[in-house]
Amino acid sequence: MLDNVSEPLRQSKVAVAADDPPQSNLPASGPDAPSADTLIGARVLRTEDPKILTGRTQYIDDIVVPGMVHAAVLRSPHPAARILGIDTSAAVALPGVYAVITGADVLARCQQQPVIWQMIPGQFIPEHYAMATDGVRWVGQPVAAVAAIDRYVAEDALELITVDYEQLPAVTGIDVALDPDGPQVWEGHDNISGVTTVPKGDVEAAFDNADVVVRTTLDYGRQMGTPLETRGTVATWDPFTDELDIWMGSQAPNLARDLLGDVLGIPVDKIRVRVPRLGGGFGNKFDFYGEDIIAALLSRACGRPVKLIEDRLESFVATVHSRNQRLDVEMAATKDGKILGLRGTVYQLLGAVLGTVGVGPAWAATAIMTGPYDIPNASVTLKAVLTNRPPYGSYRGWGQPKGCFAHERLIEALARKINKPANEIRRLNLIREFPYLSQVFLFDSGDYLGCLAQAENAVEELGWREQVEQARAHGRSVGIGYGFHVEITAFGPSRIMNAAGLQHATFDEEIVRMDSSGGVTVYTGQIGMGQGLETALAQVAAQTLGVPLETVTVVQGDTDSCPYTGYGTGASRGAAIGGATTAAASEILREKIIRVAGAMLEADPRDLQVRDGVVSVVGAPSRSVSMKQIGDASYRRLLGKLPEDESPVLEGRKVFEPENVAFSNGCSVAMIEVDRDTGKSMVLNYLVAHDCGTVINPMLVDGQVHGGAVQGIGGALYEEITYDGEGVPEVDGLFGYLVPSAADVPRIATRHIETPAGSVPGGFKGVGECGTIGAASAIVAAIENALEDLPIDITTIPVTPSRLRALIERAERS
Repeated sequence: MLDNVSEPLRQSKVAVAADDPPQSNLPASGPDAPSADTLIGARVLRTEDPKILTGRTQYIDDIVVPGMVHAAVLRSPHPAARILGIDTSAAVALPGVYAVITGADVLARCQQQPVIWQMIPGQFIPEHYAMATDGVRWVGQPVAAVAAIDRYVAEDALELITVDYEQLPAVTGIDVALDPDGPQVWEGHDNISGVTTVPKGDVEAAFDNADVVVRTTLDYGRQMGTPLETRGTVATWDPFTDELDIWMGSQAPNLARDLLGDVLGIPVDKIRVRVPRLGGGFGNKFDFYGEDIIAALLSRACGRPVKLIEDRLESFVATVHSRNQRLDVEMAATKDGKILGLRGTVYQLLGAVLGTVGVGPAWAATAIMTGPYDIPNASVTLKAVLTNRPPYGSYRGWGQPKGCFAHERLIEALARKINKPANEIRRLNLIREFPYLSQVFLFDSGDYLGCLAQAENAVEELGWREQVEQARAHGRSVGIGYGFHVEITAFGPSRIMNAAGLQHATFDEEIVRMDSSGGVTVYTGQIGMGQGLETALAQVAAQTLGVPLETVTVVQGDTDSCPYTGYGTGASRGAAIGGATTAAASEILREKIIRVAGAMLEADPRDLQVRDGVVSVVGAPSRSVSMKQIGDASYRRLLGKLPEDESPVLEGRKVFEPENVAFSNGCSVAMIEVDRDTGKSMVLNYLVAHDCGTVINPMLVDGQVHGGAVQGIGGALYEEITYDGEGVPEVDGLFGYLVPSAADVPRIATRHIETPAGSVPGGFKGVGECGTIGAASAIVAAIENALEDLPIDITTIPVTPSRLRALIERAERS
């Protein structure tokens, strides 16, 4: 990603501080494995990795079904146009083509695409189908699709389809969208889909009584998750039973099954959704896409299984976009830096239609705007703006990175205004007492001051300040910046979420079963997508049951065999809610195991202990039975072993939804070097101090923090989907959409704090989005610190070299 101008920076004499010395990671089995009663909190190696690393697992494109054919989608080249006619006759006649469908077929067979987050009363939700019907409203919108003997023939057939377009003026960006005399995405309706305000206290009085007011307008660029594996579907619509068996790259298989039923008009008992290994999700694979409907319709039309795999170039117009917001915000404070109020407007640049999550991420940015600070008065208005771009959807952090960017930019501006260190203002205003009621949410627990202190202490321990001083002494521009955030995790209270506008439940269900040989299987509706979910759930089950980790298997990704988990894996809920539910189900199973063992040992169950897969009498370890013996007594040779009042089979089942979400928090710190001649910024060091409640596996937590930080760095410095003046995307794949490589990211240090969740048994909080949320704030603050001799005020993300160089030139002229 970095060109040759960065080479001198890489050869710097300033040492890049390493993380703490690596801690040893424990195997899941063998003499060095942790005992069953110490698994939660142990750095256990991921149990899923051997198959992944040796190529012995299946991703969506590895799925092969007998008789399968391949599909390709014809996409609009125009951002706005009427469809006057489509001629598919030549494509239908091409040898090797099995089926061709257009919007007319979709309209005849399907309901509208779903919008499950409807946060704004009376919001305009445009009618939207899996394929364009009357016209197209973004480059990449599906217009027709072909199923053929292979992908090559399908692509050839697309070239034979003739579409007669009448081009229309496009809404190319926010300024055009807000122009009352400009074009409309939907004729007869202005480009504001909806407006809502999230208030707290008396914000007008706060600003009237303030000594200091700081204001800024921020622009956050359009980005996407860019998983290594693009999206895909393998659909089999059985013509005899009218059943749909569909493989999908989905983070939420039960949600997907329900939505498939809604759109296609099929009872869900006739739909089976299976999810293979995901090559990354990042929220992009949570949303429900028209291509899944298209594959199903093609299968129904040709009577064969259909595989539809998105290529990389398609992904930039077919997978949901995210981040893109303009934020007009201001903060009122006393002369000493005590924050009195915050207000502003969030302009969310949606696409032409609402995606699955609607304005959910934008609403989250609005509702979390006060962040970790005790701000008694706030009023933030959300304006959802339609543009001729692809639908807006989920990406790691949801709306929280933008809300964090707003409050942290205002903190930095206030610090400059009253000439105080930014961290001093943070300390003065960080929430101290919990639970704490923010604009919308109840913050359950935390030690925000302790987290900030951890971050500052780590900077000193790692010698960052000395490195900055040394670099500056040699005439180089190096700086340090902080960004503090809160993270909504353990997403789960269904009724509260339904009241807030979510058209779906968020509870979790887990089943834990022991077999006749003492092996344990956890059946989950959660989905592993690289975050180590299988290992985390196995650790929780193994410790709760008192069995070795290697005896636990986690089964996921099949709606026919796995329990119902309404919201799937998203919103940092996999280990938090899944872990809590697994622990509860395991406890139910453990109680039955002990009862059976008590009968077998002729002992009171209260006198029994379980350790490393053996149940024994306390004080008499020779009186014991193994899990295998208990399994045999419960499934095979019951007579004389299984009590008469106990039913056969060893199973625990639990449905759980917390009373409230759980809030993680963290402080990101970046050391950045800026090449003033080019505007290039390079991350020299990076650390995250964070609190995710009870840590199940520190290695997994570190991995999540590292991955999130890398995506945060990419979003802050590199990644942006740009459009030309006509509304046509300029991205030409990964050459035009720059994701950070290993050469662009330093080692990332972490610091752990544990304040258990107040509403989640076990105290688990999520950590999946922690590293992403505060990254832009820390990086921008570090760049400004590196250029502190210049009046630089960065308001646009990403901070590309050309943008930064323009700011430097302007500041040097002033």
